[in-house]
Amino acid sequence: MTQVKAGDTVRIHYTGTLDDGTTFDSSEGRDPLEFVVGSGQIIPGLDNALSGMSAGEKKTVTIDCKEAYGPIHPEARQAVPRAEIPADIPLDLGTQLQVQTPDGHAMSVTVVEVTETEVTLDANHPLAGKDLTFAFEIVAINP
Repeated sequence: MTQVKAGDTVRIHYTGTLDDGTTFDSSEGRDPLEFVVGSGQIIPGLDNALSGMSAGEKKTVTIDCKEAYGPIHPEARQAVPRAEIPADIPLDLGTQLQVQTPDGHAMSVTVVEVTETEVTLDANHPLAGKDLTFAFEIVAINP
C-alpha cells in the first residue's frame, strides 16, 4: 500500500478547529483539498503529519501555532489616524481590508480597534498565535 511521502500529490478531507471547538475551515460539502506534500502549499504542521499515512487512513492532530500561521507579531499592528481613512470604508471590528504597502504590494489587514482619533489595523494572519486541530482523512495519494 502506498504511503505518503514528500513530492506526492494527495487529496484530503479535513476539518480544522480551534481550542474552543470552533470550526475555522472544512472541506465538508466540497471536493477534497489537493496539494503536493512538502511544497509549502499547506501549513508545515499539517504537511508533516501526513508522512507515512495511507489512503483511507484518518488522523487527528493538534498543531502548535509555530507550525501553523506563526506567533502574533506585535509590530504587525499599526494605529492609523482615522482622518486618513476614507469615510466610505467600513470600520467595524473584525472587518478585513486591503491596504497598499509603501512598495506597492497589497496586504490584508483586520480592524482590531477603533477610537475617535485612530483605527488600529492588524496584518497578522487571523489564525496567528492559535494552535489548530485538524481531523483529516487521506482520500487519494498520487506518487
